[in-house]
Parts: sequence; structure tokens; C-alpha cells
Amino acid sequence: MHNTTALLIELGSLILALGLIGRLAERVGLSPIPLYLLAGLAFGQGGLLPLNASEDFVAVGAEIGVILLLLLLGLEYSASELVTSLKTQYPSGAVDFVLNATPGAAAALLLGWGPVAAVALAGVTWISSSGVVAKVLTDLGRLGNRETPVVLGVLVMEDLSMAVYLPLLTALLAGVGLAGGSVALVVALGTVGLVLYVALRHGRLISRAVSSDNPEMLLLVVLGLTVLVAGVAQQLQVSAAVGAFLVGIALSGEVAEGARKLLTPLRDLFAAVFFVFFGLSTDPAAIPPVLLPALLLAVVTTFTKIATGWYAARRAGIGPRGRLRAGGALVARGEFSIVIAGLAVATEPRIGPIATAYVLILVVLGPLTARWTEPLVSRMRKADRWRRGRGEGDGGTPVDRTSGLPSPGETPAAAAGAKG
Repeated sequence: MHNTTALLIELGSLILALGLIGRLAERVGLSPIPLYLLAGLAFGQGGLLPLNASEDFVAVGAEIGVILLLLLLGLEYSASELVTSLKTQYPSGAVDFVLNATPGAAAALLLGWGPVAAVALAGVTWISSSGVVAKVLTDLGRLGNRETPVVLGVLVMEDLSMAVYLPLLTALLAGVGLAGGSVALVVALGTVGLVLYVALRHGRLISRAVSSDNPEMLLLVVLGLTVLVAGVAQQLQVSAAVGAFLVGIALSGEVAEGARKLLTPLRDLFAAVFFVFFGLSTDPAAIPPVLLPALLLAVVTTFTKIATGWYAARRAGIGPRGRLRAGGALVARGEFSIVIAGLAVATEPRIGPIATAYVLILVVLGPLTARWTEPLVSRMRKADRWRRGRGEGDGGTPVDRTSGLPSPGETPAAAAGAKG
């Protein structure tokens, strides 16, 4: 009875604290993810108020949080949309992978953490936060911009890549070796291909079988099916998260829309618990030593994400300003970086602190780069053109470089002096 009482008190206090943190984040216009991570650091071992009675419950809640995150992500896309994105966005996806996974892998190898840790940290630096990016685009009123479909296309490619990357990482972390990892990769590719085929050909039949006019029945069937498939996927070393993602893809139409509305509050609750749990598993004292590597990684991958957005938007025929907006919007990292680090932390504990610090930096910096990258670069270019104009004139008189005529407001005498 005493343990149950302590569990209820701790759990109630934790959920209440998360609610207050979420309201604070909403008021200041930030994603709540960094605050959830900080709360986990405060409640974990070595923190201010360590949790004891509810730790096991929070661990299970964190697993459910990952499953619901990936399920809701899968419900956002139809199989046809994913196939279309594969056909049109694969060059941008390849550039995104090379530019943003390489810094993480290189950092792990330079730190002497080995190849498995390199694969894990590569994923942490590679994947942008779909949730944070979507919220920022909405807040900035850019959903109708020309570059927004490009940004969403890159995110779709990253999300679909998770269905291949996560099983491979899971196999490597389990120590099955290169051969076992190759088998896991083949199984993952085959599973994804099969699900896409079935969803394209028979998606309506699957949705009809799951459909119900009763919201309670729909919630129970979708949630039960997802957890069951996730467990089977975990047993097959394919990753529970991938199993949940594939269930989301297989559902479409009114069923997907209804399930999304019913499951979104549950997702938000358990996703918050997941971020707290990741903070709980990280010793706050381990973060200061990795702040400098995390900051360097954040700076490098900020520029590589901007370059990714620039490349993807240029392929779509979008002008320089739209390219900069696309790149700045992609900078934020968040939920998927923490999911990857959470998988790896049991095998390589050193990834936890650097991933926490890295996400804390970029989940705050991401909305700022989305807002200010294009205006800042535009101002720098204008200032550079102004300095060049002053340099070409006599005594600092700006001259039109193409015609040699005076700039607006310039006297003819000044122009003659500039030409002569």
C-alpha cells in the first residue's frame, strides 16, 4: 500500500509539473521538449528531486510514448504520398543524409566511441524534428509558401528512412555483427515494401476492418493493434517504433483521421513522459564535460541543414530567399534524436549526455534560425553591396557597377569623379 501511495504521489506530481511546464513553454513561444528534458534531469539520479517509486512506471510510459509518436507520424502519411516522395525527393534525402549524418559519425569516432556509437550519433545529428518544424511553420504563417512542400518532403524522407535505420541500429546495438545487421536491414526493407504494397492495394480493406463508429472501440482496436505489432516487431529485432510507424501507414482515410484525433492527447502525454524518462536516465553531472562537443556539433549541423534546405529548394526552382527559409526551418532536432539516443544509451551510455545537450541547443535554436536565417543573410548581402559601392566610388560615392551612372541621389559631379 505504501509503495502504491508513493507511486501515485510521484506520478501525480510529475504529470502536474509537465502540464505547468507545457503552459510556460506555450507562453514564451518555445517547444516544451527542452523543458521536459530539464525536468527529467531534475527528477533523475543526481538531480534535485530523484524519483524512486514511479521509475518503472515511467519507463513503461516512455516505451508507449515512442510507439505513439511513430504511430501518429505514420497516420500523417498515406502510402501513395510516401511513394511519391520517394520518387521526387530521394536526391534531397541523400544529400540530407550525407551532410548531416557525417558530422555525428565523425564526432563519435574522434571521441573514440567506436563504430556502433558512430551509427547512433549519426542518426542523432541527421533527423530533424518534424513536430517542432511543423509548429514553427504554422506559427510563422508559412504553410502556403512555395518552399514549404520542399521542407515537408525532406521530413517525409527522413521519417521513412527511420523504418530502415532503426532496425539496423537495433541489430548493431544487440551485438549481432555485420551479418546480423545486414539480415535486419533486408528484413526491414522487405517489411516496409510489403506494408507499402498492401497499403496501396488493400488499404481500404484494412481501414474498413479497423473502422468503428464508436470512438471507444476505434481507440481500443487501433491502440491494441499498434502495441501488438510493435511488440512482434521488437521480438523480430525490427524495432517497436518501426512497427508502430507501419501500422500508421497502413491506415488511411476516415479511420486515420479519427484515430489521429483520439490518440493525439495520449501521444502528447506519453511523449512528455518519454522525454522526462530520457532526462531521468542522464546524469546531470555528465553534461558539462560534453557541452563543448555538443555545441560544435550544433553549429556544424546548423549550417549543414541550411545547406540541405538550400539544395532541396533549388531543385524545386525556388529563389534564394525561399532556399534560405527552407534551410533555416530544418535546423531543429528533437523527438527522433532522443528516440535514437534512447535506444543507444544502454549500450553506449556516453551518448545520453551529448544527445541531451545537443537537442537542448538545437530545439531552442531551430525556431530562431527558421525566423531569422533569410532576413539576416539578406541584410548581410545588402551591407556587402553597400560596402562594395562605397569602395568603387571616389571618396565613398556609390556608383552603379553595371552602367557607371550615379546611384539615385548622387550628383553628376560625384559621378564624373567616380568614372575618372
